[in-house]
Amino acid sequence: MPRKDFHHSSEGPRTGHFGEVALPAAPSPAPAGCWHEWPADLAAYLAPEGREEDLAVELGPILARHGRLFVTQGPVREPAWVANIWRSPHLVSVSSISDAAGALRRLQRNWAPYPVHLHRRTELVREKLPHVSARPLRFPEPAPTSALGSFTLLDASTLLVSQDCSSPFPNGEVAFVEDHENPPSRAYLKLWETLTRLGTTPEPGAHCFDLGASPGGWTWVLQGLGCTVTAVDKAPLATQVASLPNVDILPESAFSLSAEALSGADWIFSDVICYPARLLKLVERLLASGVTAKFVCTVKFQGETDHETARRFAAIPGSRLFHLHHNKHELTWVRLLGVGGR
Repeated sequence: MPRKDFHHSSEGPRTGHFGEVALPAAPSPAPAGCWHEWPADLAAYLAPEGREEDLAVELGPILARHGRLFVTQGPVREPAWVANIWRSPHLVSVSSISDAAGALRRLQRNWAPYPVHLHRRTELVREKLPHVSARPLRFPEPAPTSALGSFTLLDASTLLVSQDCSSPFPNGEVAFVEDHENPPSRAYLKLWETLTRLGTTPEPGAHCFDLGASPGGWTWVLQGLGCTVTAVDKAPLATQVASLPNVDILPESAFSLSAEALSGADWIFSDVICYPARLLKLVERLLASGVTAKFVCTVKFQGETDHETARRFAAIPGSRLFHLHHNKHELTWVRLLGVGGR
């Protein structure tokens, strides 16, 4: 079966440039016969909702855009602003809804749809596939391990499919059974998601520093894992967190803290609100001092995305930079000294 190309939109590039990249408009369904040859090596990247421009800057030239899905020539990369990477995308011609479902089942069992248009047809295909449980996780329950492919209908007779995807969650959307009573804010969900994605948590008894801890959502998570937590912030912690056992409060600015004060840390966490360049300077100072702790930091952007600072975070040896489903205009940077996982 010959490979086919998703038709480029005739609307041209969207007004405005991001870095040196023009972001193409999302195309309408292509009329019959408007497919062209694609190269054999493809990759596709699903942008988080609202962060399409940031992903476009990272990717550079693309072959086509389908909603939030950007198709490029390979090899596969790992941009930060991505919800799910389709590592092996290819096109499948189908004659009907049943034929589409059968083609997917012959490739593998588990599939998640990414509908852009033809929503009803996509749902009818999904209904003919084996059920994929998307129930919320109960933290610290591990992430699913079964292979989960992704597919989308480019038109009524053409599927774009990938059996190999970076996220074990449908379209990278991680859901938890939430605690609406104990944590003082919803920021705890970011730390739950980070540790779930990494497949590791601090050991009970680990000494953790939570920089910019107020009102205490991350401190609450870490204390619940059995850690000893030093919460660093001039602002107070919520009463229900400050009174927890094994929580010490250090009423200082994270940026005035000396490396010596952190020398006993097993983990350093930061969800502090600051410009990315300022956080980078703090991280670089601590790394240069020889602090050997594992790091988990939120890199928060105000106004325009600071792509240069993001690239500098990503370039720190042994670290990773990624976007969480529970992130907003921010990224998560981790350095775990050899502890891996996506």
